[in-house]
Parts: sequence; C-alpha cells; structure tokens
Amino acid sequence: MSETARSGETGGDTSTGLPQRRTGHAFAHTPHRSDGRPPQTPRGARQAGPGGRPGTTPPVPGRPATLLSALCAALFALITWQVLVSGPLLTPDALLSRALVRTVPDAVTQRLSDLGNVPVAVPVLLLAVLYAVRRGNRRGAAAAALAMALVPALIVPLKEWTARPGPLEPWATGYYPSGHTATAYVAYTAAALLVAPYTRRRWPLPLAAALTALTAAGLILRGYHWPLDVLASFLMCTPLLLGVHRWASRPV
Repeated sequence: MSETARSGETGGDTSTGLPQRRTGHAFAHTPHRSDGRPPQTPRGARQAGPGGRPGTTPPVPGRPATLLSALCAALFALITWQVLVSGPLLTPDALLSRALVRTVPDAVTQRLSDLGNVPVAVPVLLLAVLYAVRRGNRRGAAAAALAMALVPALIVPLKEWTARPGPLEPWATGYYPSGHTATAYVAYTAAALLVAPYTRRRWPLPLAAALTALTAAGLILRGYHWPLDVLASFLMCTPLLLGVHRWASRPV
C-alpha cells in the first residue's frame, strides 16, 4: 500500500521527483527542427557582423580586384593581338582618330599631352612617396615606386614588338601602347592613393583622374597616339594600381 501510494503520488506531483530544467528567457527563442535534431546554424555559431550584431561572413576580400585585373589583361591581350595582325578593330580606331585629330588648337593639346612627360608626372609621385614614408606608410610607398618602375619595363618592349605607326607619322613606329598615358595614369593615381588616407576630403583621386583624362585627350587630339594606344595603357596599368591601392590603404 505504501509503495502504491508513493508511486501514485510521485506520478502526480513533479515537485517530489528530480529537479526539472526550467525554460527561461535564454531558451525562449531557440529554433528547433521538427525531426528533433539541432538546427544547422546555431545562434551561437554565427559570425558577428558590424557592431557585434549577428551576421554572416563577409565576402572574400580582394576578389573584385582579381576579377578586374583578369578582365583588363584579357582586353589588353585582345587589343595587342589586333595591332599585331592589323585586325578589324583598327578600322574604327583609325576613323575615330581622323575625326578627332586637330579639332582643338595644337597649343592647347600640346600642353595637355605634356602632363604625361616624365619630368612633369614623376616628381608628383616622388613627393607623394616621400610624404607616405614620413607618415609611416613604407609599404604603400614601395608599391607605388615599384609600379612606376614597371611602366618603362613593360612599355618599351611592347613598342618594339608591335611597331605600330602613328596617326600623323606613318613612317615612324613604336606608338603602341602610349607611354605618356601610362606615366600619367600611374604617377598621378598612385600619388593620390598615397595621400588619400591622410586627407579629410576626397579630392586626390578625382584630381588624379582629371589629370590623366586630360593627358589622354591631349595625346589623341594632338595626333600623337591612336585611341587604342591610350586605352591599352589604361588596361595595362590598372592591375598595377590595384596593387598600389591594396598596400597604400593599409598604412603601418
């Protein structure tokens, strides 16, 4: 009798049995699956987002830059191939050049094209390199200097290999790609990338883009280069500047 009474009493009153796990606020919103298994992504295993809030793992850094570099390399290879075989891309290139050359006075376009001269553009980069070194960004300064040094190392062999004549001087060769465009693009943009982390306003990069665009326009309008010569220099130098951006944005 006593055993039976105790059994019935235990079954009806849980307070006399083993202590039960109480469900409080911490377990109120825990997701459960219908099959009884734990959820695939527990709340505690999620990566914290900005400000410590739950979020997802961000994309792998550097992937857009890699894709852009690959695209530039592919387009540069295509244009170079067309120049070597005198392909169909040269026809619209020549038509565009004839439509633009000498439409602006030479006195203006000559000044613009001179922005790509080494004595004009390289000192700008040198000042930015010295400034970056003084601020402690030695890796960015080294990357910018290396990018500038690679410009003639890449341009000169390509000029000799392609031997493309100029718009106004068909008897001369060595116009592809444009060395002045490459010099201006790398010097001004790399300088802007070195200075930009220390400025409150975003003027360095727009200024560098304007100087580079004016240089390219002057070269085409003056008849020093075909449009494809200028475009090829942009494509060739963009991966170099992406490398400078990677190191210049991490001052140490």
